[in-house]
Amino acid sequence: MEVRMELSRILISDDSPTQLIFLSEPGGGRCFPIEIGTVEAYAIDRRLKGIPTPRPMTHDLLAGVIEALGATMEKIVIDDLRYDLDDGKGTFIATIHLRRDGQAVTVDSRPSDAIALGAAFNTPIFVAQRVLDDAAKNFTPEERIAILRKRMRILSERIDGFKARLADKEFLASTPAEELEQYRLQVRHMQREHDAIRQVIEKLA
Repeated sequence: MEVRMELSRILISDDSPTQLIFLSEPGGGRCFPIEIGTVEAYAIDRRLKGIPTPRPMTHDLLAGVIEALGATMEKIVIDDLRYDLDDGKGTFIATIHLRRDGQAVTVDSRPSDAIALGAAFNTPIFVAQRVLDDAAKNFTPEERIAILRKRMRILSERIDGFKARLADKEFLASTPAEELEQYRLQVRHMQREHDAIRQVIEKLA
């Protein structure tokens, strides 16, 4: 059995080599984090926000190849959680389900790559029931709140830094209008995320 999930949060910290994404059941059910790389975290964040790049990045390229071949992404399924016998650390395994010319095609993938690839397509995410049962059971509300508070602090520092730049007359005079608009857009995105996290913390607390 597969359970429909949503990408509810991306927590990116500049001082950490790994980042977190959170998957949760619609309506505020169970939730669990997946540790991913910084590159993948930024790729997911950028594609969700629709921030363009001068040239296609890796996930943009793969999305373009899928479209060029006439295929569609039907769903992403996180179907396994494998533990290292030495340190007990778990690794999530995902499968990308494609369809081309009426035929189903499956591709083995890391969850982070699958979600980054599917972000622009609004591809539904599912988790196998046994994986969800295992992943969600050890994640307490207190741990979730602590991580969210850390993300709020990081966002506050970034927002203050961006606003300081946008208030600097020399910076405004030397920066192209298009780049300034991107700065303002990022501030709005960060502020919305900050406010959304605060609401989640209030609900959990």
